[in-house]
Amino acid sequence: MSEKKQTGARARVQRFGSFLSGMIMPNIGAFIAWGIITALFIPDGYIPNEDLAEMVGPMITYLLPLLIGFTGGRLVHGLRGGVVGATATMGVIVGADIPMFLGAMLIGPLGGLAIKWVDKLFEGKIKSGFEMLINNFSAGIVGAILAMIGYYVIGPIMSGLTNILGSAVEALVNAGLLPLVNIFIEPAKILFLNNAINHGILSPIAVDQTQELGKSILFLLETNPGPGLGILLAFSIFGKGISRQTAPGAAIIHFFGGIHEIYFPYILSKPALILAAIAGGVTGTTTFVAFGVGLTATPSPGSIVALMPLTARGDHLGVIAGVLLATLASFIVASLILKFSKNDEEEDLNEATAKMEEMKGKKSSVSGQLNSQQEEQKEEANEEVLDRNTDVVPSVDRSNVDKIIFACDAGMGSSAMGASLLKNKFKKAGIQIDVTNMAINDLPSDVDIVITHKDLTERAVQRVPNAHHISVDNFLNSPKYDELVNELKSE
Repeated sequence: MSEKKQTGARARVQRFGSFLSGMIMPNIGAFIAWGIITALFIPDGYIPNEDLAEMVGPMITYLLPLLIGFTGGRLVHGLRGGVVGATATMGVIVGADIPMFLGAMLIGPLGGLAIKWVDKLFEGKIKSGFEMLINNFSAGIVGAILAMIGYYVIGPIMSGLTNILGSAVEALVNAGLLPLVNIFIEPAKILFLNNAINHGILSPIAVDQTQELGKSILFLLETNPGPGLGILLAFSIFGKGISRQTAPGAAIIHFFGGIHEIYFPYILSKPALILAAIAGGVTGTTTFVAFGVGLTATPSPGSIVALMPLTARGDHLGVIAGVLLATLASFIVASLILKFSKNDEEEDLNEATAKMEEMKGKKSSVSGQLNSQQEEQKEEANEEVLDRNTDVVPSVDRSNVDKIIFACDAGMGSSAMGASLLKNKFKKAGIQIDVTNMAINDLPSDVDIVITHKDLTERAVQRVPNAHHISVDNFLNSPKYDELVNELKSE
């Protein structure tokens, strides 16, 4: 299979995964609120309260699925799609005897798609003065029909599917095979499917388990920061050049900030390190299973700071042990790979980030960790380095640039850090151009410049083909930010 076909297939998988996670990510705050209420007030909670615990059932049964259904419909056809999606989701909720997260993820977008088709059918055919009447009744009729379909068809089917998946997870746990799931999770994360795996697949099943058991181990499978931390610590000791200098700062951002994407470039620079990530993931999950621990809601981002408050009562020791042992396992494997690799292979990350080091005029750590002296040296070195840099940003006409957007899968973590870095550079250069961050699926048609990780650029181009696209290896380390600044200043 050609590289182009492989890239296209990966983009399609990422796009589908992003759509799934896109229904969950905007509602993470509601999930965390439910998790906090559950952890605090249920009979086995930290401060049991019978009155406040009454919110737990309605929130998981009605609020969360309706939010998912609305978001799914809105992704397809705006507010009208959201309203129809939420209405249809109500039929699924009533037609099932368990929380309908998977059902909402199916019928919500279906509702948006249905009203989109209806709107196209009536487009240009409604007489003046009848627009509101037709629009309201068409949405109402479509929503009512889909709610009935959800009640009689989709609800029972998805209820059965959820029970099957839950039973499968229980069987894996009883057989001691759940840790093997990390053999698939860790490589998929490196392909930027981490949000899809966590929020699109694991979380809906985990929330159902939480209602029954008060916690779920599935919340920990993808979000465990241990595997990534071990790899970054190994780079801090056995890495070379820029990899060794940036790894400590990246480890802090990863472990405490929860931005897992920050360690992906390190693995991509030496693919054998995926074995270290798998070793850490399997070790961590094995420890969680041994201690019988779990969380009460989805920790987002996957930070140790987010894990601790959502850990079920009495499970903190097991969760901490799982994270630490995962770190140790991935560190040992990554250290062996780095220590015994050939020198030319160990320079792969340098090749991906060497321009940043040149722009700074010396070896340096992750942005934000630099002291004032390093910043001064960087500014003095910019002119000389740009002259010999062969991979520059294509010419940009400043007069046509009003909006710059950093885009990633979820529109949070890594893209937010990149946007913050560029904002600071623009501020120092006196450039007044709007810089923000968002998910690729939300990119507006009027964006002028889109900055993405190289593995996500194809999707961004498909979304907004008329925008100027800049592809980077690392949102924190790219020299293309300074190239863009100089290009805009010269206009």
